[in-house]
Amino acid sequence: MDPDIFSFSRFCQTLIHLLKGNIGTGLLGLPLAVKNAGLVVGPVSLLLMGIIAVHCMRLLVKCSHHLSTKMNRPSLSYGEAVQYGMENVLWLRRHSNWGKRTVNLFLIITQLGFCCVYFVFLSDNVKQVVEAANATTFSCQMNYTNQTEVLVPSFSSRLYMLCFLPAMILLVLIPNLKYLAPLSLVANLVMTASLVLIYFYSLTHITNPANLPKVGRVKDYPLFFGTAIFAFEGIGVVLPLENKMQRPQSFSLVLYLGMGIVTFLYISLGTIGYMCFGEHIGGSITLNLPNCWTYQAVKLLYCFGIFITFALQFYVPAEILIPPVVARVSVRWERAVDLLLRTVLVIFTCALAILIPELDLVISLVGSVSSSFLALIFPPILQNLTFHTEGVSPLVTIKNVVISLVGLIGFLTGTYIAIVEIIAP
Repeated sequence: MDPDIFSFSRFCQTLIHLLKGNIGTGLLGLPLAVKNAGLVVGPVSLLLMGIIAVHCMRLLVKCSHHLSTKMNRPSLSYGEAVQYGMENVLWLRRHSNWGKRTVNLFLIITQLGFCCVYFVFLSDNVKQVVEAANATTFSCQMNYTNQTEVLVPSFSSRLYMLCFLPAMILLVLIPNLKYLAPLSLVANLVMTASLVLIYFYSLTHITNPANLPKVGRVKDYPLFFGTAIFAFEGIGVVLPLENKMQRPQSFSLVLYLGMGIVTFLYISLGTIGYMCFGEHIGGSITLNLPNCWTYQAVKLLYCFGIFITFALQFYVPAEILIPPVVARVSVRWERAVDLLLRTVLVIFTCALAILIPELDLVISLVGSVSSSFLALIFPPILQNLTFHTEGVSPLVTIKNVVISLVGLIGFLTGTYIAIVEIIAP
């Protein structure tokens, strides 16, 4: 095969994986995020957050390159990069292992948080389709007051989560992700088709935005931050993708192109979705689609994509948590313990979703708690640690402190407001 063609093929594969790592349920929640921030402040904030997120991803890659060369390692994970970065600072060297453990902890929280969001997303959308089954028509007229006319009263969304639980357990028991590759391809295609239809409907039903607030309430902005940073949290896939590239030097182009597309999608769908549905926008834009067969199919197809993606998101925490436990048991019990731990982890995520069945609040909480650290707080700190011995200019230090402070303030306020909203009657 021509090396240039092979290289281009790898480039496209990495770009697709980067897009897949950033486009999920978070994208569908952005219209509500724009509502919380305001029609002007929301898109501007998304643009700024996108620029900062891409900058932090670039910092992570730069630090990883520097440290892997220094340690004579071919590649590093996010946790290893923080660990070796801490070894650069004399008084942190003894505690460098805690750097890796802390990053792994937040990776686990983030990925299990995604799994919780998937349970809530699936239950909300399938519940809506079932309840509106008798009212579903071929006419896609929009009803602003109540998108779902309930003709078949159904049970609680929590019971829908329990119905999905056995299927989720069977899904994560599949021993190798390669067996899911065909289904994953189908899931990507149907999710793409669903997004195209959602864009089409939103664009063709935009209402006059004159009455929509340009600036949201101050107390709602932390909820915007949590949802937005949840959507932008693709930093966990950056190093694995860069490490697998045939020509890592071309990864910068992949990163800027991919995240440029992602940021455009986030701003456009967030703004168009809010302009289309206004004050009635739900935790996911799919919940606002009309009751006609076309858009009920969109909900079900997107649910299928999310269902398959659950196994991919679950893979990261499973790979961190399960091997150390399995290593402590005899060979005879290794398989049984592995399956048991996977089952327990899925039940745990389902239980958390049942405790907090509000999609928008779960997204905001997960984003505020863990995504803030991984996407905004750790990368600037890592740059200061990595180049500590070479010397970091005062301007770079100030820039890094500002970015980390933005992440920290977002973490504190977003977590507080999300928890208050969750426990409010």
